[in-house]
Amino acid sequence: MTPTQLRAYVAVVRLGSVKQAAAELAVSESAVSLHVAQLRKEFGDKLFTKTAAGLAFTPGGLRLASRAAELLGLQDRTILEVSAAKRGRRLLRVAASSLFAEFAAPGLIELFAKRAADLDVELSVRNPGSFESLLLTRSADIAVGPQPPVVDTAITCRPMMNYRLVVVVGPDHPLAGVSASPGQLREQTWLLGPSAATDLGAVPAMLRRLAVPDDRQQIFQSHAAALGEAKRGRGVSPALSFTVTPDVRDGQLQQVMGPHATVEAVWHSQVLASPGPLSAAAELSRFSSTPRAIQAMMRGAGVSIGHFRPSVHVTLWS
Repeated sequence: MTPTQLRAYVAVVRLGSVKQAAAELAVSESAVSLHVAQLRKEFGDKLFTKTAAGLAFTPGGLRLASRAAELLGLQDRTILEVSAAKRGRRLLRVAASSLFAEFAAPGLIELFAKRAADLDVELSVRNPGSFESLLLTRSADIAVGPQPPVVDTAITCRPMMNYRLVVVVGPDHPLAGVSASPGQLREQTWLLGPSAATDLGAVPAMLRRLAVPDDRQQIFQSHAAALGEAKRGRGVSPALSFTVTPDVRDGQLQQVMGPHATVEAVWHSQVLASPGPLSAAAELSRFSSTPRAIQAMMRGAGVSIGHFRPSVHVTLWS
């Protein structure tokens, strides 16, 4: 199993065809087919078959796709780390829940990175359920998101920032300004960001509390996209109160009132416990709960490209 074979397989999985994968990788279709055939032989698994609707993956094929993406991501990060070390720079890898990464991380990273001229920061959106594994395997230096139900003794977990989740709708929606009951909320079309697809966090907690049916949930590629649909009156959307205040003030959105349409929550930071010198991850963990850091997270400032290395990770859903 080689990186070249894995890249070919991941491209086929993501694009849905050998032809498109070959075009993206700038190789022949026969080369991509050969790499896939070698993987099939090594694992003794068909991995996928072609159907009228597209590619149908075996359980082993789905697992390989997920692991291949992780392995290739680790290879890319290793190259970055070695390159940074060669240039006398440090790399801080931050794993974050999607809600935090989209709205609060940019301001925090900008402010923190300014404190150390030799520090590069890589931010990746991860499922909060994987935080412990990422830290223990040293695939991430710090994780930020909802508090885990159980914390490993090797990990230090610190409360970071309190926030409020509210439900908003377009100005002409029937629930605009209304104190809604659980039944009324349950019957709505819910416009959601990626955080709704996880088990931990304020958004999935709100959906479970209200028992919102799956067929009433529409998940978009970002929380901002979901809010855009809410402005058009397409349904209700949970949102961070500090991010939608300007839209509510301008009348583009209206808040749904009542205790059932609000959740109070806390973001936590997690780092490996270490008795040694204070690491960049531990320093960020402590700094993130200061008034200056909280103000930066709420302001949502942009990030200096010189310090910030975005990292995109693809999650495959069966």
